[in-house]
Amino acid sequence: MNPSTHYDVLIVGAGVTGTALLYELARFTDLGRLCLVEKYDDVATVNSHAHSNSQTIHCGDIETNYTLEKARSVKRTAYMVINYATKLPPEERDRIIQRMPKMVLGVGAEECRYIRERHTRFKDLFPRMELLEREAIAELEPNVARVDGRWRDEEIVATGTADEYCAVDFQALAQSFSDACAHLDRTTGKQITQLFSTKVESIRKEGGDYVLRTNRGLLQARAVVVCAGGHSLLMAQEMGLGLEYSCLPVAGSFYFAPEALNGKVYTVQNPNLPFAAVHGDHDVKERGKTRFGPTALMLPMLERYNRASIREFFKVQRFDRDVAAVVWDLMRVPDIRNYVLRNFLYEVPWLNRQLFVREIRKIVPALQASEISYAEGFGGIRPQLIDKRARKLRMGEAKISDGGGIIFNMTPSPGGTSCLGAGEGDMRAIAEYLGARIDERAFEQELLMGYEDTRDHEDRNTEALATAV
Repeated sequence: MNPSTHYDVLIVGAGVTGTALLYELARFTDLGRLCLVEKYDDVATVNSHAHSNSQTIHCGDIETNYTLEKARSVKRTAYMVINYATKLPPEERDRIIQRMPKMVLGVGAEECRYIRERHTRFKDLFPRMELLEREAIAELEPNVARVDGRWRDEEIVATGTADEYCAVDFQALAQSFSDACAHLDRTTGKQITQLFSTKVESIRKEGGDYVLRTNRGLLQARAVVVCAGGHSLLMAQEMGLGLEYSCLPVAGSFYFAPEALNGKVYTVQNPNLPFAAVHGDHDVKERGKTRFGPTALMLPMLERYNRASIREFFKVQRFDRDVAAVVWDLMRVPDIRNYVLRNFLYEVPWLNRQLFVREIRKIVPALQASEISYAEGFGGIRPQLIDKRARKLRMGEAKISDGGGIIFNMTPSPGGTSCLGAGEGDMRAIAEYLGARIDERAFEQELLMGYEDTRDHEDRNTEALATAV
């Protein structure tokens, strides 16, 4: 084996999760030989691409499918992203994250009661989150509260913040991690290699190391982390790991409308549905447009616009009576059955706009079907795992390991927001396995301290000034 291809850690997949882990290992550990491989010719070309996700930093404040406990955990990982980005030069920071209003909207008496109660339970965790009556909603999002200058008919209330870092371009974030690693490679004496157009064809354990066969030859590493979406499960199962899982890929599509929102407006989650509720987002890449979605359509592929991944899906689906039982149980729930049918119709030309505009009107009641358009080429796939032993969907993050030096990551929850948090867990596991040292002080100062502390300080000063006045 050529020593130049022998690494301490090798990461498969250059999405925002893989590049975040590479950055953390390069910046905060004493490991000197790191490598990232990616089958495409650039970073973040699949689910981390700005077209493939809702461009949201999920903090847990406006996501009503999060419990208080989960929101507490998610908030920590979200602020790691914000702390990283806000320490960058302003021009680079503004390419990655943006401030705008955000809220979760309750429509009708039942949802409004729920929003008020949820605000009471969550306000200590999110002290800047306000309860917004219709007048306050109208100040932030006039098209949500009014129709032709008049108040909308339904009772509405929301909870959210008027100005917060909540929008993110995960592709730009991944590029920033990649560029930072290239800088560390030049300035620290470490060997940090990033290989693009390099497809991993197989992984095997050989002695104490792992050998990866690629289209560019063999690579060897003491430890491996695979961050490749649904392909992580495929690679794990080819090594005989993760056979207790199957895959149910859920594709999300979006619709565009003329600029209708100033920020992000989420809706209340139906507790009977395991998929995200429709929301509206001021798009950070498509200027002058508001993006609505996502829909949720089950598709037999691991990548939304890669037909070659259809064959790979059938390899990991491993259809049997346990998988059939999970699908049957899902379809027995009327809300889910109707939801699946409705989302299939959202993909049918012409009819889709007539139907989906009804969803959108919950957020912007004046929108007409003629004003919206299907966002061609937008949307990604989340490879939702089925736990065959438990016979149920596994929500959120999943990791598969051989108990040694290889980790396979699937469906990190909540998506790209958790990139640095998931990377921290992998960094600590790899460091322990390899006997490496972590610079805890630098890690805390760079990723755990900063933006939130500054905002809290600003809030206290504002409150003190108001009291004095």
